[in-house]
Amino acid sequence: MPLTPKHSKPAAADASGTDEDLRVVAIGGGTGLSTLLLGLKRHVAPPHGTTHITENDPAKYAIADLAAVVTVSDDGGSSGRLRKDFKMLAPGDLRNCLVALSEDSYLLSQLFRYRFSSGQGLEGHSFGNLFLTALTSITGDLALAVQASSQILATRGRIYPATRENITLAARMEDASLVRGETSITASRKRIIRLFTDPVNVKPLPETLDAIQRADLITMGPGSLYTSLITNLLVDGIAQAIAQASAVRVYICNIMTQANESLDLTASEHLEKIHEHARYAGVTTPLFDYALINTAPVNVETAARYAVEGQTPVQADLDRIRALGIEPIAGNFLFESDRLRHNYDVVTDTLLALTQEHKRRR
Repeated sequence: MPLTPKHSKPAAADASGTDEDLRVVAIGGGTGLSTLLLGLKRHVAPPHGTTHITENDPAKYAIADLAAVVTVSDDGGSSGRLRKDFKMLAPGDLRNCLVALSEDSYLLSQLFRYRFSSGQGLEGHSFGNLFLTALTSITGDLALAVQASSQILATRGRIYPATRENITLAARMEDASLVRGETSITASRKRIIRLFTDPVNVKPLPETLDAIQRADLITMGPGSLYTSLITNLLVDGIAQAIAQASAVRVYICNIMTQANESLDLTASEHLEKIHEHARYAGVTTPLFDYALINTAPVNVETAARYAVEGQTPVQADLDRIRALGIEPIAGNFLFESDRLRHNYDVVTDTLLALTQEHKRRR
C-alpha cells in the first residue's frame, strides 16, 4: 500500500533567512554522514568562547541543535583491531564525525585524522581511534568518551553512537547462507536479503530517542545501504521514534550503487529495503516524507572508473518513489573530484529551506 507523506512539497526558501532555529538529527555512518555534517555545521553557532571564520558568516545561525547518530558496527581496519583487542564499539565513524564537526579544522582535526604508517602495533591505526579508545578505558563508556572529545575539539553538535552495546552484524544472503561481520558482509558477492545484529535486541541511548522526538529535521544517508543506514534501524526504538516523529524526514539517496550492498538497486528500491527492515522492527508507517535524489549526469570518465568496481549511478525512478508515498526532491547535488560526493552545501541549503518552509506553514 502506498505511503502518504505528512507534508506537502514546499516552495523554495532561503536557508539563510530563517526566523526560527531548527533542531536537526542526522543518522548514518561512513563518509556519507561526516560529509553531510560538514555542510550542516556551517549553520550551527560555534561553541561559546571559540573564534571562527566561516564562509558565509550568517548573522543568525539556522540550526540551534545538531545531533548525529552514528553506526558502530565496523570490524575492519583500525576500528576492527581495536574492537578485538579492547572489546569495544567501533570508533572510526565516530572519529570522522568528530573531525567533521570540529571547530579547529586545521590542527586538532588533522591530529585526529593522522594514521601511523609504521611502528609495531601502531601501523595502520589512526590517532583519533587510539584517543577514543584511551578515553573509553578511562570513562568506561564510548559515549562518554565521544562527549569528552567533542569538548576538546569544540564540535558544533552532539554525536551519539547508535548503541552502547558491542554488536556484530550478520546478514542472511539470497542463497540462505549467513554471513557474520561487517567486513565479510561487504566483501560477499551474494545479495543481502536481511540484516541482523548479534545480540538481536540492543538498546539505543536515551539521548538519541529524545533528540529524534524533538527534531524539526531528521535525515538518513547518504551511506552504505545496509552497513551504514539500515544498521541504525536495527537498534530497538530508533525506527519507531523516526516513524512517530513530527519532524520533516528526508532520505538522502546515494549517487552511485555499491557493489555487494546495493548493486543494481534503483532509488526506490533503496527505500523499499529500508522500509522492509523497519517492518521487521514492527514499524508499518512511513519513515520518510521526502527523498533527495541526484539527477545530474556523472562525468563519463568518472562513471567508467566506478564501473570497473561494479558501481553505476543510482537510477532516479521518481514516479516509483511517489508511488511509495514519498515526495522526491530531484536536482544537481553532485560534487566531482577524485571521488564522487554530494555537494554538502547544496544538500544542506535544500534541507534547511525545506524544513523552514514547513515550520512557517504550521
